[in-house]
Order: sequence, then structure tokens, then C-alpha cells
Amino acid sequence: MIHPMLGEAWLAMGANRLRTALTMLGMVIGVGAVVIMLAIGQGAQYAVQQTISTMGSNLFIVLSGSFTTSGVRSGSAGAPTLNVADAEAIAELDGVTNVAPTHQGTRQLVYGSQNWSSQIIGTTPDYLEARAWTIVSGAGFGDSDVRSATRVAIIGKTVAENLFGDDDPVGKTMRIQQNPFIVVGVLGSKGQSLDGRDQDDTVIIPLSTAQRKVFGTPFLGSVRMIMVQADTAENMPRVMDSVSSLLRQRHRLREGMPDDFFMRNLSAAAESEAETTRTMSILLGAIASISLLVGGIGIMNIMLVSVTERTREIGIRMAIGARQKDILSQFLLEAVMISFAGCLLGLILGLGIALAVNALTGMVVVISGSAALIAFAVAAGVGIFFGWYPARKAARLDPIEALRYQ
Repeated sequence: MIHPMLGEAWLAMGANRLRTALTMLGMVIGVGAVVIMLAIGQGAQYAVQQTISTMGSNLFIVLSGSFTTSGVRSGSAGAPTLNVADAEAIAELDGVTNVAPTHQGTRQLVYGSQNWSSQIIGTTPDYLEARAWTIVSGAGFGDSDVRSATRVAIIGKTVAENLFGDDDPVGKTMRIQQNPFIVVGVLGSKGQSLDGRDQDDTVIIPLSTAQRKVFGTPFLGSVRMIMVQADTAENMPRVMDSVSSLLRQRHRLREGMPDDFFMRNLSAAAESEAETTRTMSILLGAIASISLLVGGIGIMNIMLVSVTERTREIGIRMAIGARQKDILSQFLLEAVMISFAGCLLGLILGLGIALAVNALTGMVVVISGSAALIAFAVAAGVGIFFGWYPARKAARLDPIEALRYQ
């Protein structure tokens, strides 16, 4: 039964090719727009997720406090209120996986005739694990290097390219603040952070070396910040509260006194960025879906015209034994076929434009099978929804009146 109906639907569509093509155009544009918007939106989500993964998971930082001189406040990390002993005490708390006290700043690097300004991070071996940072060449430094203030360094990809070019940096000696440092490792690439900073433009050295030979510090063991990694995302609030209570106790801050440190939840900021991207993706998809609504209205209008033009044909069919459900199925099938044909062309158009955007602009696009399935499901739904009324109108025509129709 379905095969003859398909043949009839095909003949009906072919009898008015231009009208059928214009009807499908709405579906082509609608589905194409949805596919493009989903590809770009999912690509943006993927890019943000990749950036978040480079930061490390379940992280928050504790910054040293500020000071006030003659009414001028220094801002966070201005006063030496944190030290290595604080970091060691935090590491003993329940729920804490890694703790990395850090002292950082910008310094000029020199190798041969080349020089480059980069961020120097003085820290402990746990920093690499907390940041999920891999070493692609050479090795890292250990606790013994921190204890003995060894002049060794791990460099990022950007530093390696600008300072050493095509040479292998491992084993070579560069200068930081006129101090010679042996490059023991090269970090894997992380790309840009959420704020656009190049994460690969960095040099990591032992904390004690940074304090004594690069930055200097008026108070032995003081650090500008402590990076803390919790064991799970669910435990983050509890761990942050525990760290805050511990530091207030260690710094002898009485009740009512303000904290002499600042805390920043890096994971919360990253998740907020990801949530914003997801919301924008949904918004883009919703806007593009309006085109599908317009295409569906076009299908309904054309099918209503088709019913009017074929009224006498419907009367003849019903006179020779066609039932209401046969007429209903016939016109409904035509609407669905127009929807599916437009969907297929729109899908091809959308994929082509998405790939072109990726090739020409370098923008990340993610083309998933779910997008195609959603497009076809929506096309079928639009065809059935907007084709139902014209098909029902055709099926309910009075055979006698239909045969009299001129």
C-alpha cells in the first residue's frame, strides 16, 4: 500500500517542480541554519572544555593579603602573609590532594644571542600534577632540588621556540636574572587560558631557588600564593572552608578580624565560562529553529493550495472506493516527503558551510551524528505537524461536492 502512495506523492511533487522547490527551500534554509549553529556552538563548548582541562581540576588558590601605607592599599598578594609552613599545614587537611606554594613574576631570559621575557614560577613538584601538566622532553625536578635551591628549570613550548629555536633545550644552560639555569625538561603545550594568556610562555623552577636567587623575599619562606587541589568537585566548598579556618588559626586572627588572605575558586570561574557557552549554543539553536517554523508554514500553505487544486481528483478517488484515511495518508506522505527532501539538502548545505568555516577561519566546529538525527526528526515532525491540517481537510471533503468542483 505504501509503495503506490510514494509513487503518487512523487508524481504530485514533480507536476509542480518550481512550487515544490520553493516549498523545500524553507526547510533547506532552516535545517542548514540549525546544523551550522549546532556545529559552531558545540565547537565553542569543546574549545572551552579543552581550555578548562588544561587548568587542572578542582583547583582553588589562596593569595597573600594586602597592606595599607598612608591610605594607599596594595591589593591582593601585596603583603607577605603566606609561607611554606602554611602550605605544609594545608596539605595535612582531609580532602586535599595536592598543595603547591608559588612565588612568581616576570623576568628576562637569555640564551646565547637570544633573549625573551617570560613568567617565572617558583614552586614545588606538586604544581605540575595539580595543573595536569605533562613533560614531553627531559624530566622534572624533585623535592631535593627544592631543598637545595638547585638552578634547574622546566620551560614551556613558547619559551623553547623563542629562545632555542629548533635546538633541543634539554641540557642547555640559559640565564635568568644573570643566574645560570640548566633546562631539565620541556612542558607539553596547553595553549591559551580563558583570559587569553599564553600558558606555554612560562618557566618553572624550584620554589627555594626563586625566593633566594631570582625574586628575593624580605621574609624567609614567604610565598605569594598557594595552589590547592581538592580530591573531588563536591568537596571543594568543604575544603575551602577548612583551609580558611586553618589559616585564620595559624595567623592568630580573632573573631571579627578580616582575613589576611584571599581565596579564588578557579574551577568555579571555568565552569561559569562553560555554562555561558552552553547557554549561547542553546540560544543560537533556538534562533536557527525559527527558520524551521517558517519552512513548516510554507509547507502548510502549499499543501492547502494543492488540496484546492486537486479537489476533483479527491472526489474521483473517494467515488471509486478510497477511504478517508487513504486520502489523509496520501497528503500527509507528500508533506513528509517534501520535509525530508528539504532536510537532506539542508543537512548537506549545513555540513558544507560548517566545514568551510573551519577551513577558512580556523574556528573549531563539532559535527555530531546527533545533529543529523535531530535535524531529520525535526523535519519529520514539521512535515507531520504542518501537513496534518491540509491532509485532514482533503480527507473530509464531501465526495459529491468534490466531483462538482470545477
